[in-house]
Parts: sequence; structure tokens; C-alpha cells
Amino acid sequence: MKNEKNKRRDFLKKSAMVGLAAPHLVFSSSEANNSMNTTPSNRPKVLFFDVNETLLDLTAMKESVGKVLGNRPDLLPLWFTTMLQYSLVTTVGRQYNDFGIIGSAALQMVAANHNISISEEEGRQAILGPLRSIPAHPEVKQALQSLKDAGYTLVSFTNSSNKGVETQFKNAGLTEYFEQRLSIEDMGKFKPHADAYDWAARKMGVKPSECMLVAAHGWDVAGAIWANWRGAFISRPGAQLYPLAPLPELSESNLKHIADQLIAMK
Repeated sequence: MKNEKNKRRDFLKKSAMVGLAAPHLVFSSSEANNSMNTTPSNRPKVLFFDVNETLLDLTAMKESVGKVLGNRPDLLPLWFTTMLQYSLVTTVGRQYNDFGIIGSAALQMVAANHNISISEEEGRQAILGPLRSIPAHPEVKQALQSLKDAGYTLVSFTNSSNKGVETQFKNAGLTEYFEQRLSIEDMGKFKPHADAYDWAARKMGVKPSECMLVAAHGWDVAGAIWANWRGAFISRPGAQLYPLAPLPELSESNLKHIADQLIAMK
């Protein structure tokens, strides 16, 4: 047994040296995962949808945030990644704050690093004001109706608060399409923590393998797949898949194209 361990250790060392000398000869974990990716033909039992950017067009909110950041739209990606970073910091630290409050705090942090002064209230208004009334992307309602007509169970699943999503859906006219709205507020751990996906599957009474997440965020799709869900990615402008995660079985530019493929499944 000891000899076998030594042989394995020597093999790993040699593999590492080959990687250093010729990186192109070593496959990454993502390449291994992606090479094995297959597209099941059977339907998932429940379709879970992320909300912001996936279903709703955030253009108005981005303009509002850019304005409060001294008309610096170039800071928007930094603000969003900071918000996501600190939502995960909160989860890892076994804490919970409303996603909008974390967004406001992240906005203050980014502003301070660029010598821009923003109060907590100004940060909240820049985010929550327009966020409550943003419209759906043009193809979303027709695609959701087609999926419902095809017999799918549709559930929204978001890091945003219950009240926030309820208001958004009412204003965007999306309420009627969904059987349930699930918010991380009810379990206290933000996506992409694996516990969040496990919780959502239990809430709907299905196995993880019977769930599919539809999202326009590579980190969200990655989290779902790692939690043994199936994934569908909408490549909205600026959205990218995470290269170190397995590929989702569906990846299209808008929800209609995703819906067409789901409806074709038996």
C-alpha cells in the first residue's frame, strides 16, 4: 500500500512539472467536466428562474447607479461584483442582510474608493427606487407563457427579498406565470451557496437532479450545477459562464431560445 502511495505521489509530481513546462498539454478541471457534458432529452420537473437580468431588464437601475457614482458607468461592474462579494462574505460569516442593503453598502464602498460621497439613503434610493419598477426583457412573457402551456412548473428563485420580488413582478406583469416565488430571505444563505439550491429543491418536493436553473449569471449557473441541478444560461450582454465550472446543457442569447429547446424535450 505504501509503495502504491509513493508511486501516485511521484506521478502527481511529474504531472505538475509537465504542466509547468508545457501548460498546453494539461487539461483543466473545467475541460474535463465540459468534455463529459451531455444534453439529457428528458424534461426537468421544475424550472427555477433567477430574476434580475435573467427576466428583468436592469437598464434603468444601472443608469441610476451610474449617476450617483458621479456619472461613472465604468464603475458599474465593480459595484456589482463588490455587492456579490459581500453577499458571500455575509453568508460565510453566518450573517444575513437584505440583498438591497448589501448593494447600498457596496455602492458606498466603491464610491469612497473613488472620492465620491454617497449617503446610505442615497445608495438605497439609487438601487431600490428603479429596481422596483424595471420591465421584463422583451421576449420574457411570451417565453414564460409557452413554457406554462407546455406543462412546466415555473418558480422564481432570487437573492432579493420577498417583498421586493413581489413588487417587481406586479409592476412588470409577471406574477401570473409562476407557481411560487422563492427568496433567499427565507433561508438566510445567498446563492451560489449549495445549501440555497438544496433548500429550494426541498421546498418544491423534488430531487436536485429534477431541478433546472435558468439564469443570466455564470456564478449562479455554476452554483446550481455543483449542487447537482441542471442549468440553462442566458447570455445577456456582458454575461459570461465561469470557465472552471461544467457547461450547462442549454446556453442561448435569450429566454425564447431556451424555452423552445425545453418545450422540445420529452
